[in-house]
Amino acid sequence: MFDHLLQQFALASPLFVLVFLGYALGQWGGWGKDASKALSAFVFSIAMPALLFRQMAGFGSVSGVDARLLIAFFGGCLVVFVVGRLLSWRLFDHDGTQQSVFALGGVFSNNVLLGIPIAHLLLTERHIPPVALALVFNALILWTLVTLSVEWARHGEFSLHGIGKTVRGVLTNPVVASIVGGALYGFAGFAIPGPIDRPLAMLAAATGPMSLVALGLSLAEFGVRQGWRVSTTIALIKLVLHPLAVWGIARAIDLPLIETQAVVMMASLATGVNVYLMSRQFQSLEGETSAALLISTALSSITVPVWISITA
Repeated sequence: MFDHLLQQFALASPLFVLVFLGYALGQWGGWGKDASKALSAFVFSIAMPALLFRQMAGFGSVSGVDARLLIAFFGGCLVVFVVGRLLSWRLFDHDGTQQSVFALGGVFSNNVLLGIPIAHLLLTERHIPPVALALVFNALILWTLVTLSVEWARHGEFSLHGIGKTVRGVLTNPVVASIVGGALYGFAGFAIPGPIDRPLAMLAAATGPMSLVALGLSLAEFGVRQGWRVSTTIALIKLVLHPLAVWGIARAIDLPLIETQAVVMMASLATGVNVYLMSRQFQSLEGETSAALLISTALSSITVPVWISITA
């Protein structure tokens, strides 16, 4: 267990270096609020859609796993998302948009930056296909869920006009549009041409580092102490309640061990950088979300090995 903790710290250390770089640029390097917003906008509108389009277009390469893992993982996400919205409302009196961002922090894991490396390091090669399958659907389902939740909170009404505004808000979101477009492209059996795929791959490779630098800029702007009760609650929901819910559903449907370990490991990861990007997009809980990322990333070095041991 101690070796696992050291390995987790080693995996997480590059993330903290990039976050600190962004913080240093914002705090001492003269990169102000405008630079922070510009970098976040680029990541959200260009780099992240490039990453997600390529990921969804390659869906056909994932096979040979028990697809019921999607029920366990996303069923747990839905349960925790609903609980998160209720806690956000009851404990902190948040509005609909704040509730949605708060709840997303409890279910969206840092899968891209930590999921696959941890599966390689702490589990086995047999766990990679289940992780990859959940990863393919992760962004599609969770980004669409929270975008729909926010748009309905802002425009929702029981009328065709209200429903139309909600659907339009979801479909015009660059992240959701890239996921749906990539999925349709992949299911159609097309391959991305090399001259297009190579620049997409370059943008996709830069998404994680740029997101973390943008996070550091946000910390310089808002500080880690803003809304510490909110950020700590998000971290606890993510690291304890989310994996517990996924594990409970996996046991209820008798999911095989390999798939169970994979989805519980993914659920036990820290809150993902994507949650911060969503908070910036909707201008809601930005400081609280950025602090939750740091808290949950630090604590996940302990919680991930524990959950892996529990499900062994």
